[in-house]
Amino acid sequence: MRKILVLPALAVTACLALTVEAGQSTPAPAANPPPPCSDAVYHQFDFWIGDWNVYDQAGNLAGTNSIQPAEHGCLLIEHWTNSGGGTGQSYNFFDPGTGKWRQIWVNAGGIIDYSGGPTDTGSMLLEGEIRNRGGVGVAPFTGEWTLNADGSVTQHFRQKDTETGKWSDWFVGRYVRKDEEADQP
Repeated sequence: MRKILVLPALAVTACLALTVEAGQSTPAPAANPPPPCSDAVYHQFDFWIGDWNVYDQAGNLAGTNSIQPAEHGCLLIEHWTNSGGGTGQSYNFFDPGTGKWRQIWVNAGGIIDYSGGPTDTGSMLLEGEIRNRGGVGVAPFTGEWTLNADGSVTQHFRQKDTETGKWSDWFVGRYVRKDEEADQP
């Protein structure tokens, strides 16, 4: 009669480890791949992340905005509420297929779809179109976000008049972090 010897798993592992001959090295464990969207290009717009109070050029509160990373840093999601209660949202992401940043903004009034990237001065400049609901039409549109020395961000939107060809300011605002305002007297 033959006897079967049952060894605990730990003993089997120890026996297998001993089978490596002297002078041989054990294979290195496989390196973990880097997390998705960890390259620097995916973080060029991170200066906009945060919870903000947004002021118009006259210094009046225009609204509040929250920009938060999602999908392991591959996406920035914006949630805007203006001082009158109107809302809007955007998805912001670096598209590796085009090599550009893209924002798609949606609210009850329309859609803004534009793309671009950092300028030589470090601001984020996106160019595309605004598409208004209600038959108002389509117009060229730009958005530029600039990090200021004090940590605030200036947002400058411009729209082109399709009849005259002239560009005009659509909105200019200054973003101030809510937590920094709370610290001020």
